[in-house]
Amino acid sequence: MLYSEQVFLVAGLSRSGIAASEFLISHGAKVYVYDDVDDANVRTAAEHLKEIGCINVTKEELAEKSEKCDVLVLSPGIPVDHPLPISFKRAGKRIIGEAELGALNLRCPCVAVTGTNGKTTTVSMLEAIFKAAGKKGIACGNVGRPLTSCLGELGEDGIAIAEISSFQLETLYSLRPHVAVILNVTEDHLNRHYNMENYIYLKSRLLKNAAESEFAVLNYDDPIVRGFAEKTKAKVVWFSLSERVDGAYVQDNSFCYFGEKLFSVDELSLEGEHNVANALAAIAAARLMGVGNTAIRTALKEFRGVKHRLEKVGEINGVTFIDDSKATNVDSAIKAVGSVKGESVLLLGGKDKGYSYEPLFEVLKTSGVVHAVIYGENAFRILNAALKCGYSAVTLCRPFDLAVRVAYLISEKGQNVLLSPASASFDAFANYEERGKRFCELLETFKREAQPYAKTRGEYDE
Repeated sequence: MLYSEQVFLVAGLSRSGIAASEFLISHGAKVYVYDDVDDANVRTAAEHLKEIGCINVTKEELAEKSEKCDVLVLSPGIPVDHPLPISFKRAGKRIIGEAELGALNLRCPCVAVTGTNGKTTTVSMLEAIFKAAGKKGIACGNVGRPLTSCLGELGEDGIAIAEISSFQLETLYSLRPHVAVILNVTEDHLNRHYNMENYIYLKSRLLKNAAESEFAVLNYDDPIVRGFAEKTKAKVVWFSLSERVDGAYVQDNSFCYFGEKLFSVDELSLEGEHNVANALAAIAAARLMGVGNTAIRTALKEFRGVKHRLEKVGEINGVTFIDDSKATNVDSAIKAVGSVKGESVLLLGGKDKGYSYEPLFEVLKTSGVVHAVIYGENAFRILNAALKCGYSAVTLCRPFDLAVRVAYLISEKGQNVLLSPASASFDAFANYEERGKRFCELLETFKREAQPYAKTRGEYDE
């Protein structure tokens, strides 16, 4: 792509849109930028991009400027059936994403990870493993930094560890990872992709460019992912919690790889069977990239997880607050409930993503969750699912702040307040990180409120 001879429209001024615009300007392209959201973050981004040479486009100018553009760089947050990409498609123009722009210019090997749940944890594990091995591995894509912003640092001798979402896969065509990892596929984003068939197809696209010289690390325990083996030319390496496979597996409570016992599962710092599965995927990918057992063991033993994923953020009056704001779908919330020890008051709700909540409440009936506090835009839909399942230990609170307070008031000493919403955050927050941050802020508020009371009882430690 000859950037200096083409005109680009970057739609969506989030993290990836800013990175794409900066990359294009640095390569001599003419760049128009547009976002239909008008908030402080977008205005700040637009001003920065204007300073480096981009041209801001208003809604009224969009149609006129679009006609002058050769390529649309579409934010992952904008669906491909939005009127803007549809108009570009009808005009026979190219539509790509920031990840595609990065893939076209990537000069080093890539390990790409997708799946409904566990992507960020697995990518972070791999980054820690490569660091322990003395390799320059950089987490990028849907986590950490956009791929285009890492290209200079990666050079030819780095390793791009790319988390790839289904949104990115809609506009990603050229990526050919040396190791492609697919963790699992369960219901998610059906409000965007309409049905599971489309969602499954998008996840499988990570493998579409693979040749016989590349590898596909696939979850043998997931029937959908297991079926992807029939559709790729890459050499398949499995990981499994339940079977001895050609790849990574657990036997006699030890991590194993192609018959070689590596180290005890008990040495893994994270709890939960799902994290054992993530570690198996990371082990397989790392071994395929030439990393030895010592570095893998050291990294996984010291790895403490990612923010907003089953993160114990504090305690007050004997109640532990656990931030699992990253659990934006039912399957992730189910895994969280199964991983947390003891009894919990569970916070559920946010923006609906089009799937059923009944499976979650069927699990809650036999779990350590003693009460569910439901909030957010989809509160009544979740409440209806609870009632259908005969789960009555629920309280409905639409505002998030009130719901967290109610959950704390309901909880008893020795229990947890678990934020694992099974929903997107976009009804009230910019992203799951902002939601998790607010959860932590409320905990600090409760601590301050409790101090005078505790002091009068002689319990406040000065």
